[in-house]
Amino acid sequence: MKLSDYSAFPTTLPIIVEDELFLYPFMISPIFLSDEENILAAQKALEDNSLVLICPSKEGKEGQRDFESIYPAGVVGSIMRKVTLPDGRIKILFQGLARGKIVKKVAEHPLRALTDLIESKPFNEIKVEALLEVLREKVRNLAAVSGHFPQDLVKTIEENHEPNRIADLVSSSIRLKKSDAYELFIESDIEKRIMLLIDFITEDIEQSKLQREIKSKVHSRLEKINKEYFLKEQLKQIQKELGVDTQREEEIEEYKEKLEKIKPYLTQEAYKEIKKQIDRFSRMHPDSAEAGVIQTYLDWVLEVPFGKYSKKKLNINDVKRQLDKDHYGLKKPKDRIVEYFAVKELMELRGIKKEKGSGAILCFAGPPGIGKTSLANSIANALKRPLVRIALGGLEDVSELRGHRRTYIGAMPGRIVQGLIEAKEMDPVMVLDEIDKVGRSFKGDPTSVLLEILDPEQNTHFRDYYLNFSIDLSNVIFIATANDISYIPAPLRDRMEFIFLSSYTPSEKFEIAKRYLIPQEIKKHGLKRSEISISTKALEEIIEKYTREAGVRNLRRRIADIVRKAARELLENSHIHKISVTLKNLNKYLEKPIFEIELAEEEPQIGVVNGLAWTAVGGDVLKIEAIKIKGKGSLQLTGSLGEVMKESARIAYSVVKVLIDKRDIKIEQKVIPKSQKETEDGVTVEQSEVYRRYDIHLHIPVGATPKDGPSAGITMATAIASILSEKKVRNDVAMTGELTLTGKVLPIGGLKEKLIAAYKAKVKKVLIPKKNYERDLEDIPEEVLNELETVPVTRIEEVLKEAIIWDK
Repeated sequence: MKLSDYSAFPTTLPIIVEDELFLYPFMISPIFLSDEENILAAQKALEDNSLVLICPSKEGKEGQRDFESIYPAGVVGSIMRKVTLPDGRIKILFQGLARGKIVKKVAEHPLRALTDLIESKPFNEIKVEALLEVLREKVRNLAAVSGHFPQDLVKTIEENHEPNRIADLVSSSIRLKKSDAYELFIESDIEKRIMLLIDFITEDIEQSKLQREIKSKVHSRLEKINKEYFLKEQLKQIQKELGVDTQREEEIEEYKEKLEKIKPYLTQEAYKEIKKQIDRFSRMHPDSAEAGVIQTYLDWVLEVPFGKYSKKKLNINDVKRQLDKDHYGLKKPKDRIVEYFAVKELMELRGIKKEKGSGAILCFAGPPGIGKTSLANSIANALKRPLVRIALGGLEDVSELRGHRRTYIGAMPGRIVQGLIEAKEMDPVMVLDEIDKVGRSFKGDPTSVLLEILDPEQNTHFRDYYLNFSIDLSNVIFIATANDISYIPAPLRDRMEFIFLSSYTPSEKFEIAKRYLIPQEIKKHGLKRSEISISTKALEEIIEKYTREAGVRNLRRRIADIVRKAARELLENSHIHKISVTLKNLNKYLEKPIFEIELAEEEPQIGVVNGLAWTAVGGDVLKIEAIKIKGKGSLQLTGSLGEVMKESARIAYSVVKVLIDKRDIKIEQKVIPKSQKETEDGVTVEQSEVYRRYDIHLHIPVGATPKDGPSAGITMATAIASILSEKKVRNDVAMTGELTLTGKVLPIGGLKEKLIAAYKAKVKKVLIPKKNYERDLEDIPEEVLNELETVPVTRIEEVLKEAIIWDK
């Protein structure tokens, strides 16, 4: 085919964009078309029986099909054949005929443009022939040193005398960037074109010589080293010539120096593992995936602070001073913490080496907001050690604690090792927060890992899967926190010593707010102490009616609410210099009271008894209610009761029945007139028939709140006895205790919280099991004991005697 077979130039041609190949006029090439624009352009050329212009896309613009993303010149040629492939692509056989350029844009879809040929400028034949001889010599030299230049092409160039054809042949055979190839392609001055080619070939010859030199240097060592070493040395030589070989070597040397520095503090196993990984890393190609994994491992493991420990000597006076400074009350917990560190200090002073398995793991247990985590903060401050907090709430994956094996993508050390890296010391204070909320799943049981971490027998050799060697955790001070220890598995509980933190009394909350919360919130919100004041009555009102908790977290929030509104008021009213919050204007800074403490009933009632309960946020007073309905002696229970409380209710009912049968509970007989004796109401109610003729309905408000626990037995028995005997229960009496079938009163837990709740409800007398009276009253705040008459009981008869009004 010839150009003369088609329309004269300039003419409008469809444009095909080529992303990969750089075509030349002498080529006959198969081209695969996959995008819609190119396929439409090819179809247009075949339909119109016209030529087509194939333009290369610009660097970085591959895949784009617009005039801005292509070079404005290319090869004009014809489509000899078109084949549709099964995968939807089109294969065309293209014959290049001439160099062409875009004169004017015609259409964007598909690309069409007014195209003209690139005409060569007139040239001096003698000068061009001389340049061609130089070019041929350079080509021969390149073919001699490079295996990429085909020998048969040298012969073709030697025999050809058409300058532009020779330039195209050479350009297509040497390695050129797309921008350089295009610069050569569009040059219309053949002399300049050949000069550019000579420069590019000269550069290519130098690169090929350099490669051969590098290869020869490496080949001389092949007798002593294997193929892997050969590739490594070849890479070294290339990097050396490029001047970028030092960085990797410096990294490897840095890793080796760090390893030797910590070697005295490593076990043989740990040293061997780290050294092995450094050696593997030094032999690997830096761009391989495994090299990246090993480098990440080395970065982690060499950050572990082996051999670094706190320099401050242990002093229990510092611990005691810091605890007293940061916390009000909590006498027994603070004493136990000081005792714990007294043992450690004594062993240090006397040079006694800690035996394997010695020491205890402390666990602060108590309601939310009571100060468990802040106690750990105080310990860390007193010891001048870093504090690491690990939240265990909802943790299900064992690998979170023990680390992931390095075979997994995204593997990293466990939280324990990460905590040591964060602390930069091997003996930080590590708080395991909410250890009672650790979960189980198909990923394993994290409590099994915690057993190893917290057991002094095992934590000297704790193995992290990512590190792949054991580390010593015996110098770490572990402190766990929990709300409810019953959720902690028994083997884990066995490894910890519990320090119980119970609810604060209103007076303790008042002092905490006054000494800590108010000053802290004032400072946090940018105010001065002289700009805001909260009166004593207002603070007491906030504690009593705006918060209901064992700790002081919500109390802090309410104080923060007041301080924020005060800050706004000061800014909006420049004439105001101080905000005074009193009982009268408290509702201006806080919304309506959220909690109203349910006080004791004003008058004694039948079947209503004040029971004392323990909850996760402190104590509470529950009014247990009972009624009787004509029936056959069944017992109905409501109020979302758990199985333990249901059993307690059945036991209480049975005990009351026995007391009625023994006449310890007297039932007044009702004599009905003869005229009514035939009716059901007219039957005389005998002593032992009362519980057979009535159904008992026992209810514990609030019904939506689930309740369970072994401490409501005597309360339910009193309610049942009251309703069956129709005797009133004292409204100023509350009680707690479990009951046996023989009528004995068993001890209970949570006495402090329960008595504080009774104190808040303004109860006068509290009935508690005798064993609790003997052993637990010393833990009760004096202000509570001074206001309550605490009566010890051992049997249900004593409870009924104190609680029920029998004389009326």
